Amino acid sequence: MDITPHPITIREVVENYVDDGEGGVFGLGGKLNIRPPYQREFVYKEEKRNAVIDTIFDGFPLNVFYWVENDDGKFEILDGQQRTISFSQFAAGHFSMNIDGNLKNFSNLTQDEKDRFYDYELLVYRCKGTDSEKLSWFRTINIAGEKLTDQELLNATYYGPWLNHAKQIFSRTGGPAWGLGEPYLKGQPIRQDFLETALKWISGRDGFNHHKAYMAEHQHDPNANELWSYFRAALHWVEDTFPNTRVTLMRGLPWGTLYDTYGKETFDTDALEAEISALIQDDDVVRKKGIYQYVLDRDPKHLNIRAFSADQRRAIFERQGGRCANGTKCKDPANADGKKVFALGDMDADHIVPWSKGGKTDAANGQMLCVSCNRSKGDL
Repeated sequence: MDITPHPITIREVVENYVDDGEGGVFGLGGKLNIRPPYQREFVYKEEKRNAVIDTIFDGFPLNVFYWVENDDGKFEILDGQQRTISFSQFAAGHFSMNIDGNLKNFSNLTQDEKDRFYDYELLVYRCKGTDSEKLSWFRTINIAGEKLTDQELLNATYYGPWLNHAKQIFSRTGGPAWGLGEPYLKGQPIRQDFLETALKWISGRDGFNHHKAYMAEHQHDPNANELWSYFRAALHWVEDTFPNTRVTLMRGLPWGTLYDTYGKETFDTDALEAEISALIQDDDVVRKKGIYQYVLDRDPKHLNIRAFSADQRRAIFERQGGRCANGTKCKDPANADGKKVFALGDMDADHIVPWSKGGKTDAANGQMLCVSCNRSKGDL
């Protein structure tokens, strides 16, 4: 890759600055593509954005900028997008800053303040190379900057019409996927969390061992309609099956996998809701977030059922005199009663009436079994 320095002023960069949303972000009189397809969305928080403006007015150097020079003589920002959007938005009057002790929008600046801002010189390196060289360099120079998420790096690799459409749906706060999935998914659309989740779901359905394989297969598709249709179908199933939304318990569950497994089954939604409500109120259910998976697959491991406390174990142990409740197996002829006596540490506390059949985790419903006998039991 050919890399040469070309200093340039902010005045030149922000000429005819435009942020057209899905249409793109451009500067330098339309010659600079500030947000090319492989770039992330604008993610700087107010503190970092303001630090860029402070640096400019203080006359301190910003980090180096890298632009790619295309064959048509136009440019793409390879590194420096977040800083460029920060000072471009300020010049466009999108936010105010404390300048020399006064809160000012750009239009409120004196002419000398505007000139100080406009005449600030950026150290820009222009780069020429192939697409693969650009993407490789993009990864390299971002190692020391704002860390890219795994999905952002995959976006840099598999960009194209499919990704552009997918990002329109999944990568906007307030966008279509956010509107449907916000109660059920963790993360931020702008950091590609919603897109990554949807891709993992559909990749599991299609048998890919990693969602990058799905992206590679569909990179040149004209749109991401398949992904969007699947995502909607999965979450509409969730809405229909569990109409009472409990965000804290539902957000982040593997809804795509559950939809693939149970989406064609018929459930009594009223009965499910009654059971879910009862489980939420059950003190023995430690992991409430596992309730939704449990009512579908009936595996109690999702619930982390409350174990007997140390005091309860000791009380039950004393009540049994150290004998295993399974008296038919654990015998010792040397003892008068013919039963083997164990140390407390060699025994497990167990429910007499299993939790799954209504038994509670209290001393009255507890029994001590030797480790061997308890391991041979299967029901909670």
